Amino acid sequence: MAQLTPMMQQYMETKGQYKDCILFYRLGDFYEMFFEDAITASKELEITLTGKNCGLEERAPMCGIPYHAVDGYLTKLVNRGYKVAICEQVEDPKQAKGIVKREVIRIVTPGTNLNTQTLDETRNNYLMSIIWGEDICGISTVDITTGDYYVTEVDSKRKLLDEVYKFMPSEIICNSAFHISGVDIDELRLRYNISVNSVEDWYYDTEMCEKVLKEHFHVGSLDGLGLKDHTIGVNAAGAVLQYLYETQKNSLTHLTHIVPYITSKYMLIDSSSRRNLELVETMREKQKRGSLLWVLDKTKTAMGARLLRSYVEQPLIDEKQINERLDAITEFNDNVITREEIREYLNSIYDLERLMGKISYKSANPRDLIAFLSSLAMLPHIKVLIENFETPIFKEVFQELDPLKDLHDLIDSAIEKEPPIGVKEGGIIREGYNEEVDSLRHAKTDGKVWLANLETTEREKTGIKNLKIKFNRVFGYYLEVTNSYANLVPEHWIRKQTLANAERYTTPELKELEDKILNAEDRLFALEYELFSEVRDRIANEVLRIQKTAKAIAKIDAMASLAFVAERNNFVRPSINTNGTIQIVEGRHPVVEQMITNDMFVANDTYLDNDSNRISIITGPNMAGKSTYMRQTALIVLMAQIGSFVPATSADIGIVDRIFTRVGASDDLASGQSTFMVEMTEVANILRNATRNSLLILDEIGRGTSTFDGLSIAWAVVEHISNKKLLGAKTLFATHYHELTELEGKIEAVNNYCIAVKEQGDDIVFLRKIVKGGADKSYGIQVAKLAGVPESVLNRAKEIVEELSEKDIAEKARNLEVAVTRDSQSFSNDDVVSEKLSSKKLSSKDEGSLASISEKNNSNKKKTSELDMMQLSLFGSNDYEDVVNEIRDIDIARLSPIDALNKLYQIQLKIKETF
Repeated sequence: MAQLTPMMQQYMETKGQYKDCILFYRLGDFYEMFFEDAITASKELEITLTGKNCGLEERAPMCGIPYHAVDGYLTKLVNRGYKVAICEQVEDPKQAKGIVKREVIRIVTPGTNLNTQTLDETRNNYLMSIIWGEDICGISTVDITTGDYYVTEVDSKRKLLDEVYKFMPSEIICNSAFHISGVDIDELRLRYNISVNSVEDWYYDTEMCEKVLKEHFHVGSLDGLGLKDHTIGVNAAGAVLQYLYETQKNSLTHLTHIVPYITSKYMLIDSSSRRNLELVETMREKQKRGSLLWVLDKTKTAMGARLLRSYVEQPLIDEKQINERLDAITEFNDNVITREEIREYLNSIYDLERLMGKISYKSANPRDLIAFLSSLAMLPHIKVLIENFETPIFKEVFQELDPLKDLHDLIDSAIEKEPPIGVKEGGIIREGYNEEVDSLRHAKTDGKVWLANLETTEREKTGIKNLKIKFNRVFGYYLEVTNSYANLVPEHWIRKQTLANAERYTTPELKELEDKILNAEDRLFALEYELFSEVRDRIANEVLRIQKTAKAIAKIDAMASLAFVAERNNFVRPSINTNGTIQIVEGRHPVVEQMITNDMFVANDTYLDNDSNRISIITGPNMAGKSTYMRQTALIVLMAQIGSFVPATSADIGIVDRIFTRVGASDDLASGQSTFMVEMTEVANILRNATRNSLLILDEIGRGTSTFDGLSIAWAVVEHISNKKLLGAKTLFATHYHELTELEGKIEAVNNYCIAVKEQGDDIVFLRKIVKGGADKSYGIQVAKLAGVPESVLNRAKEIVEELSEKDIAEKARNLEVAVTRDSQSFSNDDVVSEKLSSKKLSSKDEGSLASISEKNNSNKKKTSELDMMQLSLFGSNDYEDVVNEIRDIDIARLSPIDALNKLYQIQLKIKETF
């Protein structure tokens, strides 16, 4: 350390306090990095790595970035999971003695990035705190850019992950126990780009957490914050607050309230269901376009967009709250002209929440205040327009919406309408706001006149015709005389500088004028900054009023967006019930219908209840629309519980507590899971966590393994879901296993539906219509033809499917014989056995295959009979001769499958009696 230069010693001392951060060290107009930080930053930011003499034998690795361009570089590092410590000069270099004093003023992490230019304004940037306990976990989530602050508790790993996927924080801090909880932290980091870091366990100390919360919110008891029943949640909330204090080095006055909530008050949607239903982004491109949010979000403000996003991610399960939102949409659409006028005013409102965050952080510039001013100007007009609205939401909003006229008048009188971005360059304060500013500003502008008058006077006195008064930063103001007029220079002028062809002078009068002008400018800039800071602080003191107003505006915007979308897309108001019935008439997929032109989308009905219509088995070819139909049902239910109108002719929606989907197939190679393993993991999650009041969307269960295993799993899953004692949830179950259609009539809750298809020779036309009954074909080869598979492959596929069908029928016959034998041992009454046999049906194609097999067997029946006699003689008895003769005389080709099985049963009884 002794070998280092004084400046580098100061750097190393600071770096030692922030070892886990990249240190941005302010030197003049640059932030510089050294040693390992420089190597890392140069690689990540793609900037030149150079070196600096620092007193050591070798030059220290160094790189730097201009201070005015720091935001872009900072965001790039933070988005890649790095923490960055900003070290600034905290004293004026002109006043400093020795090394300029520097301090870290803020630590920037993924969850504490304040750069609104790089953040998505339509979504929150959350920091989440998790404390893992033995029986319960505490979760606290905060967005420091908006002041949102939440806390809850969960009792399982699955519920904890549901909260993570709901909020999708950019950063998680946690206690050490979380790392051994079984949660796949690498998946959170790599797949979801969440920075996960454990902090020391003292952050979660109960006494410390309670203390920091009480001090911040100025309360004597946590009961007043609603945290009485959130014991471990308090630890999570206190830890994240302490973490923010240490990283932001700020009083965080914009965190004005904390919102405790219970997860069971919202519909549960797990991560795979959010992904499959494409609620806020598409599965493939990860884009908003093509998602449900893309359809619903026609908001005009960033605040409204974030609130609407939270509606989509947290559907309600309370009937009263749902109907209140529906009432608000109805009232907006009953007053369309007023609604559109309000939306026009909303269009001019900036992001009040994030502007307030910048103001509280003292990082807002003059132009931010002008944006704030233009937003405040719209508030009185909006308040007048909603004054006579009657629904509960609008009455509440009317009370919460403060026009903030005092703040509007303050900014309007104090700040120039087109100020500079910088806060220390002058030109900020409006004329007439402060007398001293006006006087200094006049001195600055009048100084030009004074200089011009002095120049004219001296030129006339001396006779120096080309005399000029000039200025530079080194010498200030001076009189410049060329050498040709040197003999006319008065003796009392004081020489300041000699040039090759001129001399520069000053005079007592010019020096006095210089002091007056330059001091006026310095004093003016300092005074303007002082007054600007005063205005900014006065606004910051009204943070509660501003935040309440911002939330009111967000709610108006979200409701107006849902109303506008409902009117434009011909959505209808759903009825909400609690008896479990879901009845949708002519329902449409809200996203797909937007993608299809000319109103070509085919609407379909849905009916599910808690009794005899719990499960719909849906069959039909690929590409016919099964997945679209099932997803649209789930989305219509979800939209209704958001409080939105829905795409249908009518809809009566029974509230569901959770929606689970198992749609599509994909490998998860990153975690070493195959398609089938992913599928079974999702199925296991559904069967273990769904309830009787859930809605299940299951598509092609069992397709990732062998046919018999897959069919068996699918069959067992349907039986499990249908059993009210085990589950009994409402389910849409799409499958290519046509055997599952046999469950209708055997299980009371199961009903068959299929996608209507029109055959035209070897081609098919998808009618996209759901009809009662089951499909008997999968039309796989026809779909392959539509996809463009070569004709030679299609023809060979037809040959192979015929061969396999014959073998399959023979196998079915053998299996049915075994089944009949087993059934005959269970039933002694002939009528019961006959009924059992009649339920085992073969298709007409199967019957034809059996006839073909019988014809081949007839040619060898003589040899078969002789063989039978030889086998029977082994038992030492000729009593089977009558049976053998009876078998020989059967014309199998003329028997129907069920007659053949009955005959087989009768022969089997005779053999048993004879034996």
